[in-house]
Amino acid sequence: MLPPGKIPPEKLRELVFNHLGARGERVIIGSDLGIDAAAIDFGPSVLVASTDPITGAEKGIGFYAVHVNANDVATFGARPKWFLVSILLPESADEKVLAGIMRELHESALKLGVAIVGGHTEVTPGLERPIVVGTMLGEVERGKLVTSNGARPGDAIIVTKWAGLEGTSIIASERSEELERVFGREFVERARAFIEMISVVEDALTANEVGVHAMHDPTEGGIANGLHEMADAAGLGFRVYRERIPVREETLEICRFYNLNPLALISSGTLMIAAPKGRIGDVVEALRKKGINASVIGEFVEDPSVKVIVENGREKPLKRPESDELWKVL
Repeated sequence: MLPPGKIPPEKLRELVFNHLGARGERVIIGSDLGIDAAAIDFGPSVLVASTDPITGAEKGIGFYAVHVNANDVATFGARPKWFLVSILLPESADEKVLAGIMRELHESALKLGVAIVGGHTEVTPGLERPIVVGTMLGEVERGKLVTSNGARPGDAIIVTKWAGLEGTSIIASERSEELERVFGREFVERARAFIEMISVVEDALTANEVGVHAMHDPTEGGIANGLHEMADAAGLGFRVYRERIPVREETLEICRFYNLNPLALISSGTLMIAAPKGRIGDVVEALRKKGINASVIGEFVEDPSVKVIVENGREKPLKRPESDELWKVL
């Protein structure tokens, strides 16, 4: 039986990546491990397309759908422009549920300057909660295209904001009553507000202007899975330092309460960047000038068998999460 969340990499290789239809002549980048978007040649510009479902949240589901998909497009250096969305509703849903989702989609897309250009809506038997599946399209000049598989040995690993932002917000929303009894309403409201930091569009476009080798948006499986995805995509290993990985106190407290690993908690809102040594300071400074927290947490290494984290001075393997920590709560 497959575990909840993303399909394991070995199963993707076996069951998915060898059944991808015709080879598109204009496809620059297609499906592969650690690749969250496709890039298609449109002459002087490149069309970047990404698709993702929102399955682990009900509150704010439209907001998440727009931003999670916009993030994947932005990590290729492209500005998100067009969005298609499929909304699947449980039989228990009424018109207010659909109206609420559409309002969130509209407001989120409007804020990013994105047009909602199509999709599908239906009531689907067998669902317990709504599911929203989005497809975001964006555009970038050919010379500005960045990919998630472009990391090189010696590149610094930079992360923006903090680990586990999306997971913290979802848990605080879905388990608010329980958490308020333990930590108080003010704490829970702060944690819920992490949703406001979920976009990495500004992070990615800013870093790309300076010049970086690769960018990635760590979603399911959090920072830990994101590191594996970037390294696998580039055929590299990595070494990171636990004390350098930024985690908000609210995230730490919630993870302790539910016995979760914050590094394996869904982390939309955090951008992972592979930056050449000569540009580390420039990238960090450019992000900070935009008010975006940035931390250098380690580096990529040539040996793909080296995937380690240094904690309390000791080096140990950083295992790929089998599933996201969020599922333990939801």
